Amino acid sequence: MTLPAFFADAPRVVMYDPLAEFLGAAEGGLIEYGYADAVKLAGHSCPTVAGAYLVTLRALCRLYGDRPPERGAVRVSFRDGQTDGVTGVMAGVARLLTGATQEDGFKGIAGRFDRRRLLVFDADCDGEMAFERTDNGARVEAAFHGEIVPADARMRELMQAVLVGMAGEAERLEFGRLWQDRVRRIVVDHADDPRLVTLR
Repeated sequence: MTLPAFFADAPRVVMYDPLAEFLGAAEGGLIEYGYADAVKLAGHSCPTVAGAYLVTLRALCRLYGDRPPERGAVRVSFRDGQTDGVTGVMAGVARLLTGATQEDGFKGIAGRFDRRRLLVFDADCDGEMAFERTDNGARVEAAFHGEIVPADARMRELMQAVLVGMAGEAERLEFGRLWQDRVRRIVVDHADDPRLVTLR
């Protein structure tokens, strides 16, 4: 499997998962996630996947500071409905990192480790998303502003040519290169840009 090299340059997060610790799946319950994990989950790399990844990381960092965020102990809420726009894609990435699920999630063991009802849609949020710790109620609202990292001017024309089957191999490859270059600028060059991910 060959992935773009910049995936390894994106920020990473180490989560503490008490369920993984309990079941012996990870020493100390510590599990590290990188951007490539989000890409494998979504099946593609795009500004939405990159944005959801950065928003989740930045929100968890705000909620937990220098401590590893606790997986399964964060409620993730979305202002929009599950099938609205790109909400479902963003929710998938947030679910991967936080362990938050709806009714289809892990039910727990003897009253512990229940991951259900931690993923909420059509919620009362000022931002696009909200993250709330279940242990102390600390909450942060977040929004992604991908427009501050614009696409290359050639992208639209190349995309149309590829979609209708009029692009040659060189044009197809150039489209993919330009597409991933924008993702790289988002998830690497602007990873810490306060204009890209706003928290409140």
